Amino acid sequence: MTISEYNACVDEYADNLYRFMLKQTGDSPSAKDLVQESYLKLWQKHENVDYKKAKSYLFTTGYNKMIDNYRKNSRQELIQESHVKSHMHSEQYSDLSEILEEALNKLPEIQKTVIILRDYEGYSYDEIGEITNLKASQVKVYIYRGRLKLKEYLVSVEHVL
Repeated sequence: MTISEYNACVDEYADNLYRFMLKQTGDSPSAKDLVQESYLKLWQKHENVDYKKAKSYLFTTGYNKMIDNYRKNSRQELIQESHVKSHMHSEQYSDLSEILEEALNKLPEIQKTVIILRDYEGYSYDEIGEITNLKASQVKVYIYRGRLKLKEYLVSVEHVL
């Protein structure tokens, strides 16, 4: 990959990668860091990465970095939760995007990831498989199950009112 191709990757894919990371993490600074780390790794490997596969490489790298950060942070949170009581409250939502966001966050991580890649970013099943290291058939199953859970959640009256 040449420098101009790398710059084209930044122009073409940075916003999509950021949106994907933001949907996954729910935290803008973390999403920006993950995008930065993905592009850094792409630059470090730019001689070995084909320009045509750069988008998939970026999303795969970002996804893997996000998983690594999630695992690291979940271990730290378990330690912190033992010392701090969590406060629960119930909120009612009237905004459909907030309801959908809440429903997505209730899904298992892999289902959330594949649904965002498919429905928000428009990736094919094969591309999602490359990003998540799953077979296309597994991707289809996760999407199907995730959509069923979303439907159950969204059709439920108490979540919509």
